[in-house]
Amino acid sequence: MRAVASVEHDLRGAVAAEIIAPSAAYLTDQTEARGLHGRADAVALPRTAEEVAEVVRWCYAHGVAIVPRGGGTGYAAGAVPIDGGVVLSLERLDQVRSFDPLLWRIHVEAGLRTADLRRIARENGLLFAPDPGAAEQSQIGGNIATNAGGPHAFKYGVTGTWVLGLEAVVPPGELVQLGGPLRKDVAGYDLKHLLIGSEGTLGVITAAWLRLTPAPEAAWPVVGFFEGVRQGCGAIERVIGSGLPAATLEYIDAETMRYAGAGFPAQVPEGTFAVIAEADGSNDEAARIRTDLLELFGEDARSLYSPETSEEIAALWRWRDGIALVVDAQRGGKASEDVAVPLDRLAEAIEESLEIGRRLGLPACSWGHAGDGNLHTTYLLAATDERELAVVPRVSDELFELALRLGGTISGEHGVGFVKRNWLARQLGPRAFELHGAVKRAFDPQNLLNPGKKI
Repeated sequence: MRAVASVEHDLRGAVAAEIIAPSAAYLTDQTEARGLHGRADAVALPRTAEEVAEVVRWCYAHGVAIVPRGGGTGYAAGAVPIDGGVVLSLERLDQVRSFDPLLWRIHVEAGLRTADLRRIARENGLLFAPDPGAAEQSQIGGNIATNAGGPHAFKYGVTGTWVLGLEAVVPPGELVQLGGPLRKDVAGYDLKHLLIGSEGTLGVITAAWLRLTPAPEAAWPVVGFFEGVRQGCGAIERVIGSGLPAATLEYIDAETMRYAGAGFPAQVPEGTFAVIAEADGSNDEAARIRTDLLELFGEDARSLYSPETSEEIAALWRWRDGIALVVDAQRGGKASEDVAVPLDRLAEAIEESLEIGRRLGLPACSWGHAGDGNLHTTYLLAATDERELAVVPRVSDELFELALRLGGTISGEHGVGFVKRNWLARQLGPRAFELHGAVKRAFDPQNLLNPGKKI
């Protein structure tokens, strides 16, 4: 990769997209609180897929790195420009190209916000189930690039499950379509799913065909409060072992409840480990599943909460969505990872991940998607404390080590990005990691697409 003098000036004169000077808003993501700040030479703001292709062509011809960016809500520094180059923001590609509610499908551009897509589906009696956090800021292209999950991934699958086809720009700047408005397509290699979860290292996603499904008639959450980690995880295993098709299965540990419990829309027993499940489907089906969930939780829960009205249910999910913000506010900074382990090792993983914080002198709490074995263990930082910031890499490394020792993965849904890139080879093993490198070289022979990320 060779340096180019005055990238911002030269690019502005060569492409139709608006080019601006880098500002702080385009140089960070949710890892900013742990001290990660990037550097870029320019920011490109295209409005069309053709303008995206033009920017990529110019960068590829001039040896300039390209860092695709969605809503900047990631936790792995995947959209942070580490060593210069052009930040390629997809925020202005936010149109719905077509919507066919009777065929349960929609064609959207990469910059459409998650919340807007979910609203469009809901207003037409349909469901787009993936619900990663920060729905008002996160964008569909970024969700696809990281294969984002969320609470409802337990029943409905992660974002990639809902992708029928992709439009993307691949090096050296060509627009391609992989899949389309098709429910079945086995022609050729599955390049679509190579781009899903590739974190901008293989191509720049500009639009997607997404499938939708009829929205459930009813969705009833149930919350159980348990004495500790082992009791809560035992209840989680009972739910899964029973075969009940719960739509979500979440956990919130006692320390998180200590921070966030005051906002819970009901009385919370002190020092308890909470499990949230949701029963959905037809009215009769959801009511039956809710009854069964209450019975299973009730075997050893200290108390139960089962909201009845739409206002109570909305308040519960607002509280759940706001947990991260409440935790963030405790000390001004945090290091949060998203390892995942086999379900039968979940209790062990939660306990040991919290012990890492105690041993290294950082307050820690944990919550996550229990049904997927996906932990969001979070270590709280004083943003101006140099000792605490310095210990963050060790904390993360010990957590990744724990996940792999328990047969898990370094990332369940947030991706690898910059933060975890040195761990992927260890998880995959030599040959599988070598194949990843071969795929990268086939798509991006000059290593200009999001260099230093993923692998």
